[in-house]
Amino acid sequence: MVNRNFSLYLVTLLFVACSSKNTLHPVRKDIVETVYASGKVTGDGEYNLCSLAGGTIVRKLVRDGDRVAKGQVIFIIRSEAPAAKLDAAKSAYINANENAGAQSAVLDNLKLDMQNASLKFSNDSLQYIRLKNLYDQDIGTRSNLDLAYTTYRLSENQKQSAAQKYYASRNDLAVSAQNAKSQMVLARSDLDNNYIRSEKDGTVYQTLREEGDAIRPGDAVALLGPQNKMTIRLAVDQQDVNLVKTGQLVLFKTDVTGNAIHKAIVRQIYPLMNEFDQTFRVDAVPDEASVQYFIHASVEGNILIRKSKSAIVIPRSALLEGDSVRIVRNGRTLRVPVQTGVSSMEEIEITKGILTSDELIIPAK
Repeated sequence: MVNRNFSLYLVTLLFVACSSKNTLHPVRKDIVETVYASGKVTGDGEYNLCSLAGGTIVRKLVRDGDRVAKGQVIFIIRSEAPAAKLDAAKSAYINANENAGAQSAVLDNLKLDMQNASLKFSNDSLQYIRLKNLYDQDIGTRSNLDLAYTTYRLSENQKQSAAQKYYASRNDLAVSAQNAKSQMVLARSDLDNNYIRSEKDGTVYQTLREEGDAIRPGDAVALLGPQNKMTIRLAVDQQDVNLVKTGQLVLFKTDVTGNAIHKAIVRQIYPLMNEFDQTFRVDAVPDEASVQYFIHASVEGNILIRKSKSAIVIPRSALLEGDSVRIVRNGRTLRVPVQTGVSSMEEIEITKGILTSDELIIPAK
């Protein structure tokens, strides 16, 4: 009697447990695997325009949103040092050029010294030859001949020294003139740095300085970039970046355009991780040229990794550890292994192991 009551109690318990199970059937549907990414809209090749000189801004020649051409002056700064440096360099160049030119007083004096030394050498050499010829005829004394020879050799050395001094000085003056010219060019370049110019054709996204501001070399004065060529700069988590490939489609929306969905194509994946948030930079090119994007507008989107059509799909919560599921098949409760495919945040594709006719048991939370 006790055994019958226990059996009845067990059957009742099993019935209650089975009847409380949460079950559903797998469905066939398309499923897409995506990777979440966030970022901002940037100009393709946007850059900070920086000053190469220090001083005070005296003219601001553009406004935010203006179109500019390559080489166009954006700001003018005032700095007394480059102008004074250029004046000094010009004076030094003029002086050096005169000293090295055809009318050079320095070279004229050296040339005259060279001519005098050459003339003296000619006279002294003739005198020595004349005395030597007389001495060979037993006319004159040996001491007079030796003195003439010594004078002749001294004149020869002086002639060579004068010539060397002239040509060396001419070369030195030519080098000095060239150096002075280089210094003048550099000084003119330094003065030209007072005019801050656009590096490319494009648009002024934002001016960062105003008239009267003091700036130092290297300070950014404006943000510039192309007019309509944009890049979607995204950040992808380090656990997902290995799934991202160039050419994949990105569906995104911006804060400015609300719920409108835009398309872009992944162009480049950068290998360096941002250690601050453990993400990798991924650049995508918008696929809609007619859409106006606002610079640095926030972006949220999904990168489409892969897609499976008419797949057997189940909730991710039904998948057990070790890639298996519990099902009811032909009245029996079974735990069967499965193979998975494409997955999304909520669902996962089952490529092998179950059928749509199977009753899938969802584990209790």
